[in-house]
Amino acid sequence: MARLQQLVKADSPSFVIIRGRRRIGKSTLIGKVLGEKDIYYEADRTDPANQMAGLSSMAAHVFPGFNDAVYKDWRALLVAINHRVTERITLCLDEFPYLVEGSPSLPSIIQGLLDSKTDKLKYNLILCGSSQQMMYNLTHDESSPLYGRIDADFGMKAIAVNYLQEALDLDAQACIEHYAVWGGVPRYWKLAESSPTLRDAIWEHVLSDMGALYEEPLRLFRDDMKDIVKTSTIMSVIGSGTNRLSEIASRLGEPATNLSRPLAKLTDLGYLEKEVPFGESAKSSKKSLYRIADPFLHFYNKFVVPNKSFIQLRRDVPVKVAFERDFPGHVGYWWEHICRDAVSGNVVDGIAYGMCRRWWGKITVMNEEGKPDSKAAIKREQSDACIESAERELARPQVKDIELDLVAESLDHTTILIGECKWTTGENGRLLTNGINMIVPFLPFVNGKKVIIKLFTKVRPEEDQGNSLLPEDVLRLF
Repeated sequence: MARLQQLVKADSPSFVIIRGRRRIGKSTLIGKVLGEKDIYYEADRTDPANQMAGLSSMAAHVFPGFNDAVYKDWRALLVAINHRVTERITLCLDEFPYLVEGSPSLPSIIQGLLDSKTDKLKYNLILCGSSQQMMYNLTHDESSPLYGRIDADFGMKAIAVNYLQEALDLDAQACIEHYAVWGGVPRYWKLAESSPTLRDAIWEHVLSDMGALYEEPLRLFRDDMKDIVKTSTIMSVIGSGTNRLSEIASRLGEPATNLSRPLAKLTDLGYLEKEVPFGESAKSSKKSLYRIADPFLHFYNKFVVPNKSFIQLRRDVPVKVAFERDFPGHVGYWWEHICRDAVSGNVVDGIAYGMCRRWWGKITVMNEEGKPDSKAAIKREQSDACIESAERELARPQVKDIELDLVAESLDHTTILIGECKWTTGENGRLLTNGINMIVPFLPFVNGKKVIIKLFTKVRPEEDQGNSLLPEDVLRLF
């Protein structure tokens, strides 16, 4: 708001783009900044003549009688507003992509007005839209008429989890659970606010065919994706736990090369993320996994998609069974995300860390049973003929598959932080810490660095080793 207010009050007119997914708060932000003398028009998918009539009607609230005339084209309308301006105002065209659908030349007309010396705009112009790709290309694609002409580009993102706690007045645990469903989308928060509990909100707005968010993914995908069926299928497959490109292609019955573009676009839009292990390059790693990057879409594909038939039939029992069984694990998954976000680029116990990621891979360790005391036990229990063979087997290195929830390196490259994330109760802090300590010497990225182990837990664990961070501690890091 502060930045936008600065722009609209600048010495010369500003040209601003505001973009972001539907329901992220673009129109609300604009409404907080515009005054009574400003013009706001939200476009729809009607023909250009109707759209121009709608804008001229809104302009008539500022300039009485403005809509008495019929304007032949967009240039005539925008110039007419310009001629009426005697003091700085702001014109906002919301859902701008709808205007361009009917009038593809509109960006060129705006370019002409921005560049004109005779009809140069005297008002601030804000273009806003939910079609993220189109709005981005409008000013960042070199072939676009408006390329390089903006004064500011507001690419609005999801709001951080700590603000959800403030907005809904939640304790730290409840905040994590709410975020695992609604993510950082304020419109979803507003819906949740009207329900007495999180579960009530979920059943009213999501797990009901009359719910406000029951068809939400389709609305989101319509803004940017041409093939909504394929997009929904990709999201469903990934949401079911199929994360490798080859596996996704196999489930869809298509060559992996056919999926490169839709996967890249869904990643650019913030609906998917491409995850690689800590320490590996996203471009060269062969261990890439695709995961749903938005909590609500992840929740939707986990609980709505597989249960749609039951929801349509109003058979609540199977849906409730699935929800009660899987919801804690779903929250735990996003608890890990929140913890990694909290550590990334932050200072923890006086140490500044870079980006935080998961790590998974194979490590080679010495079989615990290969220790001398185990060998002695073998000699007591087995015949001499078996002893030599058994000792060779026990001394053989053992390969283990390891997954670490959280790994980050300090900015001075001297320290590695390793974290275990648990959204359960009854954990033992000593056992969890010792379990990580046992594998630390065999991790490929440690390389003699100091290792700090942290436990990110729902509640304080038994035998706490003083290295636990609870939800309230994590939220304070944002």
